[in-house]
Amino acid sequence: MFIRKYTDEDKDSLFKLMREEGEEWSTYYGDENREKYTHALNNSITYVVIADDVICGYIRCKDDDGFGIYILDLLVSKQYRGRSYGRSLMKTICDLFPNDDVYVNSDVDPYYEKQGCKREGTIFSVGM
Repeated sequence: MFIRKYTDEDKDSLFKLMREEGEEWSTYYGDENREKYTHALNNSITYVVIADDVICGYIRCKDDDGFGIYILDLLVSKQYRGRSYGRSLMKTICDLFPNDDVYVNSDVDPYYEKQGCKREGTIFSVGM
């Protein structure tokens, strides 16, 4: 397993990953928003995790101009879950921005609680 910065050549693999995840990700991979989300991927802090020569997950974040780094999307393929890839992606962001607070807007609260993230109002503080 290794993590690297996203490149535009990765977009088809990410859209495939989202389609496999299901309807809840269709806002991103659907025809009407695919171009917009491609732009978002390119204009965000985006990293992919690769295992078995396959992109099996990614993280997309935004820098709030010194007020924190916000994780907007974190997805690991179902068959690769339980291997700490999501945690490794979050740690990569924390390591890249050691002087910034890292937060996540979550709709999967139990996952972030399990990772040791601390709830701060409606978001979680990652702090790895």
